Amino acid sequence: MTYKSLADHCGISSKMASLYEKFPDDYQPTETTVDKISSALAFPKDFFYQDSIEELEFETVAFRSLKTLRAAQKNAATGAGRIGILLNDYFERKFNLPHSNIPDYGGFPPEEVALLIRAEWNLGDKSISNLINLLEAYGVRVFSLSENAQEVDAFSFWKGGIPFVFLNTKKTPERSRFDCAHELGHLLMHRYSENKGNDIEKEADRFASAFLMPESSIRVNVPRFITANEIIKVKSRWRVSAMALTYRLKALDHLTEWQYRNLIIELSKMGYRSNEPIGIEREKSTLLENLLTELSKNRVYIVDIARELRLPVDEISSLLFKFSVVSSSSATIKKTQNTASFSKPQLYIV
Repeated sequence: MTYKSLADHCGISSKMASLYEKFPDDYQPTETTVDKISSALAFPKDFFYQDSIEELEFETVAFRSLKTLRAAQKNAATGAGRIGILLNDYFERKFNLPHSNIPDYGGFPPEEVALLIRAEWNLGDKSISNLINLLEAYGVRVFSLSENAQEVDAFSFWKGGIPFVFLNTKKTPERSRFDCAHELGHLLMHRYSENKGNDIEKEADRFASAFLMPESSIRVNVPRFITANEIIKVKSRWRVSAMALTYRLKALDHLTEWQYRNLIIELSKMGYRSNEPIGIEREKSTLLENLLTELSKNRVYIVDIARELRLPVDEISSLLFKFSVVSSSSATIKKTQNTASFSKPQLYIV
């Protein structure tokens, strides 16, 4: 919301709305105005009286598709990031979560980093079945993006030595998976980089492509002369989009320029330019699911978490891959995605 929009909802001037936010010690709204602000923003009134939420500097965040983002979209995304930090702090107080094991490969070529981290994590050249679970096992906190930040593909940052990744779940599962690998590239290669331009975005793309589709696996499983239908058939091996696999084949000189162009044209006609007609199941966070399952055993649900953090239930649910609950007295957690059980009070990912 802009200051003007908020001011119109609350019957105050946009200047006062700005002063309330920027200088809370000097300019404090009346109780009636706070009620109106709470109603306009759909946030609990108590939220505005708690200690300030830790800042997340824009310069520390690696955004996917940075050039296309407006300031309001960046602010919405970093706002989601700050709430994600609050949620992680809450879970850290309740559970022993995996420690970060994300090496610093700054300065290395992206393709070499892909090989190094695969060796570090004993992945060989095999396909990765669930990338979110893999990142969580090595200490990355992965959240979904809220509705008001859906123009953002993905972003990542480090906070207090903990790596965070936020993913847009409105994209195709293949696109979201590639975005996740892209953000891993940023965490591995650009932790201390001051350059936030197009160059590091290209490096993260190169890493994601090489990490998800190892060259040795491509050479063995993809014939030199391949049709669009065969691309669609074999792409499921690496759980990537048809276009991503085609780009990777071209980068490895596995296709001629003529083959590449014709495949792109044919795949586009088949609907694979912006969609994935024959796609994979969407990945989800097993870690977050397990945390909520464990909490539910003690009759703690998302509404209870929201109450403790003084946040809207929908705001929290949207960051937790749309896990939702009817009420704090519910016997089970209702989810919009398939679930798996887990039963350890001290939670670790193995």
